[in-house]
Amino acid sequence: MAEADRQRRVIVAISGASGAVYGARLLQVLQECPGVETHLVVSDAGWRNLQHELDMDRLAVEALAHQVHDVRNVGAVIASGSFQCHAMVVAPCSMRTLAAIAHGLADNLLTRAADVALKERRRLVLMVRESPLHLTHLRNMVAVTEMGGIICPPMPAFYLRPQSVGEVVDYSVARALDLIDVPHELAPRWDGLALPE
Repeated sequence: MAEADRQRRVIVAISGASGAVYGARLLQVLQECPGVETHLVVSDAGWRNLQHELDMDRLAVEALAHQVHDVRNVGAVIASGSFQCHAMVVAPCSMRTLAAIAHGLADNLLTRAADVALKERRRLVLMVRESPLHLTHLRNMVAVTEMGGIICPPMPAFYLRPQSVGEVVDYSVARALDLIDVPHELAPRWDGLALPE
């Protein structure tokens, strides 16, 4: 078996919700993980948010992934169930992207790759970003959960006493890494509190 065949493939998708930093940071961390091959797909609004929120141009983002796929290319390798892939994370996941996944629209490469993850019973993690939520948002989250996906909103863990926005981001990215079974030391783990005497 070739070395590339032994790598763990992870699809990272960045959609148009606020929170582009989650996708960018996830790519940075995965880039440092031995044996992980990343495949990136970004929606048009995702590219816009990467530029607006992080001042990252397309080349800088693409350099963080092993392979980049155009969101319009539904013939790309990640559109097929025969493409061996460990997991997919949509970070961040917009409500539009959530709705398309929940209803099996597969209308671009991002939503098609998510559809493949669900039909092949692979790990799909959606870092959904919106607040407040209306009933359709909630129903779409339930639908994806019932199909086997994981809804993982990026929520700060204040019990870890973060000292910066970067630490807040790292905690949420660490949770996503745990969910796709990628070892890391990105954020501290809760080791409990002793009962008061």
